[in-house]
Amino acid sequence: QVQLVESGGGLVQAGGSLRLSCAASTSIFGINSMGWFRQAPVKQRELVASITGGGTANYVDSVKGRFTISRDNAKNTVVYLQMNSLKPEDTAVYYCAVPFPNIHYWGQGTQVTVSS
Repeated sequence: QVQLVESGGGLVQAGGSLRLSCAASTSIFGINSMGWFRQAPVKQRELVASITGGGTANYVDSVKGRFTISRDNAKNTVVYLQMNSLKPEDTAVYYCAVPFPNIHYWGQGTQVTVSS
């Protein structure tokens, strides 16, 4: 059983930045791909970014150039999502999940609200 805990969400003005963290109960990120997802009200959950065990990152088009996914290589228990130039449409609950794409474990989510 793997527990994932997200943190770092909050309220920010458009154009601002936040860094989300996903902490795992085991060093799972070193060998497994993981993903950051988000779900806005009345919308389906969508993939935002993913990172492989080898460190290759992929992003949905809407966040390319603004968001960066990274991993704490020393511990392999923490993955980050740096979010810059935030827009109101980025408002959602953000979840981390592993392994990607065949998700077994989800975090509880962290709310990100971007005001215009």
